[in-house]
Amino acid sequence: TSAYSSPAKSLGDPGITPLSPSHIVKDSDADDAVEQLFLVVVAIDFGTTSSGYAYSFTKEPECIHVMRRWEGGDPGVSNQKTPTTILLTPERKFHSFGYAARDFYHDLDPTESKHWLYFEKFKMKLHTTGNLTMETDLTAANGKKVKALEIFAYALQFFKEQALKELSDQGGSDFENTEVRWVITVPAIWKQPAKQFMRQAAYKAGMASPENPEQLIIALEPEAASIYCRKLRLHQMIDLSSRAPVNGYSPSDTIGTGFTQGKEHVRRNRQSRTFMVENVIGEIWSELEEGDRYIVVDSGGGTVDMTVHQIRLPEGHLKELYKATGGPYGSLGVDYEFEKLLCKIFGEDFIEQFKIKRPAAWVDLMIAFESRKRAAAPDRTNPLNITLPFSFIDYYKKFRGHSVEHALRKSNVDFVKWSSQGMLRMSPDAMNALFKPTIDQIIQHLSEVFDKPEVTNVKFLFLVGGFAESPLLQQAVQSAFGSRCRVIIPQDVGLTILKGAVLFGLDPAVIKVRRSPLTYGVGVLNRFVEGKHPPEKLLIKDGTRWCTDVFDKFISADQSVALGETVTRSYTPAKPSQLVIVINIYSSEQDNVSFITEPGVKKCGTLRLDLTGTDASVPNRREIKTLMQFGDTEIKAMAVDVATSKSVKVGIDFLNY
Repeated sequence: TSAYSSPAKSLGDPGITPLSPSHIVKDSDADDAVEQLFLVVVAIDFGTTSSGYAYSFTKEPECIHVMRRWEGGDPGVSNQKTPTTILLTPERKFHSFGYAARDFYHDLDPTESKHWLYFEKFKMKLHTTGNLTMETDLTAANGKKVKALEIFAYALQFFKEQALKELSDQGGSDFENTEVRWVITVPAIWKQPAKQFMRQAAYKAGMASPENPEQLIIALEPEAASIYCRKLRLHQMIDLSSRAPVNGYSPSDTIGTGFTQGKEHVRRNRQSRTFMVENVIGEIWSELEEGDRYIVVDSGGGTVDMTVHQIRLPEGHLKELYKATGGPYGSLGVDYEFEKLLCKIFGEDFIEQFKIKRPAAWVDLMIAFESRKRAAAPDRTNPLNITLPFSFIDYYKKFRGHSVEHALRKSNVDFVKWSSQGMLRMSPDAMNALFKPTIDQIIQHLSEVFDKPEVTNVKFLFLVGGFAESPLLQQAVQSAFGSRCRVIIPQDVGLTILKGAVLFGLDPAVIKVRRSPLTYGVGVLNRFVEGKHPPEKLLIKDGTRWCTDVFDKFISADQSVALGETVTRSYTPAKPSQLVIVINIYSSEQDNVSFITEPGVKKCGTLRLDLTGTDASVPNRREIKTLMQFGDTEIKAMAVDVATSKSVKVGIDFLNY
């Protein structure tokens, strides 16, 4: 028999059986809900390495304001975002976020700092945890554990307060949370539980509530980028494939000189930066015709996401052609390679100890590396110097009994030298070698996507996200795919997703068709057919032979789903006298699922319809309609007893089953 005991047998629950023929109703007016009127849309790009927000008033949607400049900031790293770092007091209360958290933690005495809880790059945990729940823990720099949901809620609450404060300062009167529509971006390759987790954290932070879910939109990062790319003007991007000068540079200058600010129309406004988004389709876009395809490659700190979209005219709606793919190939991979290099030179035992005993100095060293990492370029010839914190040199001598200089001489890592000013000197080749594994994975993955039949004739590749600023990545993508499509990089590429997310919040209907990431269905009983059904599934009830645990499919993984589309099936109780009807909803990553007991099938919702007390003159075959509606990132299910119109609703839940 199967690994699971059969739910139907164990519960003694007669279950439901499909009413034949099962039919699908396309419900055109399913969503006539009254649109709430929000005064402003605030989008939060909650990144692995850095985060930020931007907003736009619904009355002037062509102006996108990027949050005011933050205190702090690093030498050699200029951006509008703040590091995704958070500090809790020893009593586990929120203390600070971003540069403030990092700098405060850094200035604590080591005897004190070991009691404080410091978290960085914690977003990756949602991607890497297989069985994410509301109870999942995160580990602070000092090794102590805190519930992930709390940390995410603290971070979102911080952004909520910052944004409301900035809006109130600008408007001169207090801004209420109810006047804001929030948009939070997540990687498209995240599994459903991670997306739901983000929504729960936002509820905990008080941005929206289960009663008022439409106040918060969870947007997919590459989709947001795609929406922004549609608005690009020629002066707002760099076309790596054109040999004509872009922005007054020749292409060979463009790569390597780093990005100079595009000629965006910038209005200085109480330190906030405002971008004018012209309400037109950009020039590049006007070259695209109905049915044209393009790829958005969103390369950030933690993950790289790829989405293939197709244009649907006249409105230029987007259709997702190939379900989002990608993986943990963000720029963190480069940091990891640097750490491996340090382990090779100074010994893994020392590096592990140093991180625990001098966590603040370790953070310092990684900040120094970050600014040099941004200086890496394909044609660079002079070495890159990385300052070693004094406590690194000091602690190493205590730990090993010889100097850092001695370790470098002995390590036979020939392209890293010691400079007399107390720095590690890396040759450009050594730096490029740190990028290689991560960039190779991105190129490899992109090649696989390009080989898919749905992905033929791609016209453009938009390279977006923070890691897209790297000239090494730009060059690799251009040389691998430049002959197949035009590689385009928006100016101010690190803010692309943020601006697109604001546009998405202003007009969520722009993405019309998505691919379902999972197969959904319900567990039913079917009449048992000898030779077709496995004998262990046979259940005899009141003389009728049933096959239990049948997976009745609503929608298959990778099937196109229009936004707001409703899929309907009709069932009838297997036993006519039954008054409580329980419908269990299941999901699977596989396309072909026959039974709910197959490996990988997970329960993700239950509809309980209680029909006690309803009129007895009900027809002998009661019809129970079950509807699933596929919303933005939420899926809702509903069961209706047709005779009495009694109904029950449930949201699909991936965290609590």
